[in-house]
Amino acid sequence: MAAVALWFSRDLPDPRTIASVIRAPTATLLDIGGETIARIGAAVGDPVAVDRLPPWLPAAVIATEDRRFYRHPGLDPRGIVRAAFSNLRAGGVREGGSTITQQLAKNLFLTHERHFKRKVQELLLAIWLERHLSKDEILALYLNRVYFGAGAYGVDAAARRYFGKPATEVSLAEAALLAGLLKAPSRYAPTVNPRGARRRAATVLKDMVEAGFIDRPRAEAVLAQPAALTFRPAPRPGRHFADWVRDQLPDYLGGHSGADLAIETTLDLDLQGAAETVIAERMAGAREEGVGQVALVAMTGGGAIRAMVGGLDYGASSYNRAIAALRQPGSAFKLFVYLAALEHGLSPASRLDDAPLTVDGWQPRNYASRYRGPVTLREALAHSINTVAVRVTERVGRGTVVAAARRLGITSALSPHPSIALGTVEVTLIELTAAYAAIANGGLGVWPHAIVAASSDGRTLYRRRGSGPGRVVEDATARRLQGMLRAVVAEGTGRAVRSIAGAAGKTGTSQAHRDAWFVGFAGDLVTGVWVGNDDSSPTRGVVGGGLPARIWRDFMRAARSAPAVARDSEPAAASGDPSFWRRLSDMLSEGSGRP
Repeated sequence: MAAVALWFSRDLPDPRTIASVIRAPTATLLDIGGETIARIGAAVGDPVAVDRLPPWLPAAVIATEDRRFYRHPGLDPRGIVRAAFSNLRAGGVREGGSTITQQLAKNLFLTHERHFKRKVQELLLAIWLERHLSKDEILALYLNRVYFGAGAYGVDAAARRYFGKPATEVSLAEAALLAGLLKAPSRYAPTVNPRGARRRAATVLKDMVEAGFIDRPRAEAVLAQPAALTFRPAPRPGRHFADWVRDQLPDYLGGHSGADLAIETTLDLDLQGAAETVIAERMAGAREEGVGQVALVAMTGGGAIRAMVGGLDYGASSYNRAIAALRQPGSAFKLFVYLAALEHGLSPASRLDDAPLTVDGWQPRNYASRYRGPVTLREALAHSINTVAVRVTERVGRGTVVAAARRLGITSALSPHPSIALGTVEVTLIELTAAYAAIANGGLGVWPHAIVAASSDGRTLYRRRGSGPGRVVEDATARRLQGMLRAVVAEGTGRAVRSIAGAAGKTGTSQAHRDAWFVGFAGDLVTGVWVGNDDSSPTRGVVGGGLPARIWRDFMRAARSAPAVARDSEPAAASGDPSFWRRLSDMLSEGSGRP
């Protein structure tokens, strides 16, 4: 038995080093001109002893994480059985059986791998901790190291991040909110999910009543006045982009010391500043049009992100609508309909009838219910004629349209129902913009990307090289489709952007004016704009050729006057080096339908 224990413990780190406080590595994000965008790293507060904390803070953690903490020897068979029954009743994993001591062992010494040896090592470390430290010391170490979301490691960092005060001064309401984050800090962080954080805090208060730490009247009084956040990030450009880059780096930034990183990105701070300025100006009166949110993404023809705005106010909401929000693109989806048409023998001059039709009992209607009779495909796209788009889709096959979208990089779910021709599916802004980029560059597939290179202590760890998915559309077909998209601007629904020389693109408006889009390109820049509301409530008649097109036009005009800083210096597309992510992970783990 001793030999087995020796084998499992042979590569464990020295537990005696647990008291050392070592800063996690920081990643500095640089734009294409070498200017600093942001510094990403863990926020670590001051170590705090349990007896210096208000009593309700450790009580809240114990009530929700490990009620028998002061009574078990580090392992709690009773808790394991209780969790097993709870999960069985719930039909899934709803409750864990790990004690605070086990969680501390996991947090201090071990990687995030899940295997049998790791579980045994966790138990051995928990036993060591219980034999050599007091319960208060274990709890203090846990509270000072555990992750609370929003980049905050340790309860003091979390209190300062969310409430602007040290952990020694938090109220009962604030303590309940902090304790509630431990179950899933990234999911419940109040900066991202304030409603979820409040629900978790209410659960913690209920747990505290059941555990005897507070009485019900006090819990009800706290529920009536929940904790108020003071967290508001300092305004600086590119916050949504910085978050996107951070999410692409390994999640684990805590732990032992490691060299800092310099991450060269594709962002152009001049274009980013222009995007944010234009949006602030154009959205100033958007409430009158029933519009509450906006997103913009601009990229080169090779997919290098030059500007990204994920929402109107990052301080109010860090949710990145440019990459995460699934919305109906409306007629902006017709790009794939007419690509499929051109690839199946039709031409921009081919004529189809703009007249009422019925497909599977569904009758598509044109905007303003106008019908023109026979029109060319070029005219049909320019004027966003719905009946022709549906006829084309039925002629080439809905599956063919879906396949065209997939080829151009749409990964969101696409159901081949009759109305797919009118964009009643949901896509993200970044993937739709990348699809237009594939047409803008002559038919080469595009992978949107943000990272060009990474280095540490002057040593290059990664540089983007290679090729992307390659040709996805024949060059001649892409050129014909470019001409059709220019007609949208010259004579159709995109006339608001005609002042931008060489502009091509497509408007999109979803049902009930819930979403309005303009996606297009001019020169080497491809830009997509979406406006709407987070709750999908209708706007007051906003269409893609209106507010989104004006934002697109103003941004593209500003982009053309911005200083040119090596905007074409990095490869158009690349596959990347998978081994880099392994090396970086190791390093950070060691460190840390209408127009």
